Amino acid sequence: MTAPDVPLLTEIAKRIRVHVIRTVLRLGSGHLGGSLSAAEILSVLYFHTLRIRPEEPDWPGRDRFILSKGHAALAYYAALAERGYFPPDELAGFGALGSRLQGHPDMRRTPGVDMSTGSLGQGLSAGVGMALAARIRGEGWRTYVLLGDGEIQEGQVWEAAMLAGELRLTGLTAILDFNRLSQTRSTTGAHPPDLLPGRWRGFGWEVREVDGHDVSALAAALDRPADGRPLLVVAHTVKGRGVSFMEGRPEWHSHPLTREQAEQALAELGVRP
Repeated sequence: MTAPDVPLLTEIAKRIRVHVIRTVLRLGSGHLGGSLSAAEILSVLYFHTLRIRPEEPDWPGRDRFILSKGHAALAYYAALAERGYFPPDELAGFGALGSRLQGHPDMRRTPGVDMSTGSLGQGLSAGVGMALAARIRGEGWRTYVLLGDGEIQEGQVWEAAMLAGELRLTGLTAILDFNRLSQTRSTTGAHPPDLLPGRWRGFGWEVREVDGHDVSALAAALDRPADGRPLLVVAHTVKGRGVSFMEGRPEWHSHPLTREQAEQALAELGVRP
């Protein structure tokens, strides 16, 4: 792996946040908190880790990515646009009738989307299937799944985790956006931070914990595959990261923005409204 381009990855994360803020302001709705917390994760994946060809979205040898927390589609689309899958101007049509960019990712419509998601808890199961397919076919591509910490309260996630560990799917990496908030409350009661890694290790996974807003740490954690096991990267993040009045506030999971709030958010991100 090449060394991460830290200034580029940091800049892309900022651009993702800016796209999210501007799109929510224009649309009058959208999932903000979990989109902002995942910006560095998506930046590192799409501009460092994934083997992809934006000009050939269906390239058979590409790494696969699944946004299991499908409500963060705004950040996902922003990353795809910045990477060249479609023009950034197309983000203006997010959620519109006939748009390729719907409220949740649709693999039938959007270039670069490998799995339709939105019903929480299902993405890791699809990732297990993709990783197993690569093994059976003798292919070298890897599968990456981005999970939310509210989402992993779904039993299907743990069934998939158990199977991946049992099969020792070394081609599978899950990243947990551990911002410690669901739509309405803290997730730490269901997933205490000191116990969560051990739960995954008990299912046969290698677990690495990093600051999910440190692009160098994220890149390092993703660069080295686990030895004989699937890999979970627990990315400790802040919901609403980058905007002071949203950080750590569950009410900003999904919320409209006033123009004044958007202007403040953009100013804090260092750009003009």
